[in-house]
Amino acid sequence: MQNNPTTSISSVYGPVNSWRAGSSLGIDLIMDPSTCSFNCTYCQLGFIQRITKERKSFVPTKKILEDFKTSEWKDADVITFSGSGEPTLAINIGEVISEIKKITKKPIAILTNATLFNDPQVRSDVLDADLISVKLDAPDDKTLQAINRPAEGINLNLILSGIQKLKKDIVKACHGKPLLQIQTMFMPQNKNQVKELAKLLNEIKPDEVALNTPTRPYPGGWDIITRGAHGEDAKKIKFSTKPLKTLTHEEAKDIENELRELTKLEIVSVYKH
Repeated sequence: MQNNPTTSISSVYGPVNSWRAGSSLGIDLIMDPSTCSFNCTYCQLGFIQRITKERKSFVPTKKILEDFKTSEWKDADVITFSGSGEPTLAINIGEVISEIKKITKKPIAILTNATLFNDPQVRSDVLDADLISVKLDAPDDKTLQAINRPAEGINLNLILSGIQKLKKDIVKACHGKPLLQIQTMFMPQNKNQVKELAKLLNEIKPDEVALNTPTRPYPGGWDIITRGAHGEDAKKIKFSTKPLKTLTHEEAKDIENELRELTKLEIVSVYKH
């Protein structure tokens, strides 16, 4: 059952400029209210309205496809499942991916926190994507609780187990996709845990590591516009915002160099975009 009575707002937004992907068209499977299995201290959505690990249908597939067909999807480089919360909470994510692939061959990316990947159905739902970008900010449960503030019952071992199961499923698929990216948000709380995070990255062995730092202010309330608020759109947010502490260019460069040395993995950084 859909939890958003407002049908006038599109479930598709953008395209917006993304340092990771160029021009990105957003697919919002959640909409209103914001719903996620994390409540990250740096989230551009602000304090998450509904923190849960329960999957359900939020926005009907029919509406999403109608919104997609009337969007500016032809101007996008990539179609990104993100929006107002954790996209894998939506039980129709696999169906939506399949239907969009019938319309366009543009690559599909999923931004996820990997909290549900121990569920084989969730892993199956995302395997048709071209890129799965997994959030990993914490090398231990204390940092996970401090930065990501997960729903009850979620811990780091559960997340890491799910990522490894997803990677095995990708290998079994035998077609080289989706690519697995680990995205780490560095900030004062974890900037001194590079060695610990490098150890986890070496165990996961992703195709790519994306280094990020909070670049958008934390809003003081919920407004659906925050899902893709860049540039002029960010000025339309009704609530007050507070800036977040980020890394300096020097700190980011040092972390990137250390991770390259410790992991030998392919690394991209927000500071180079």
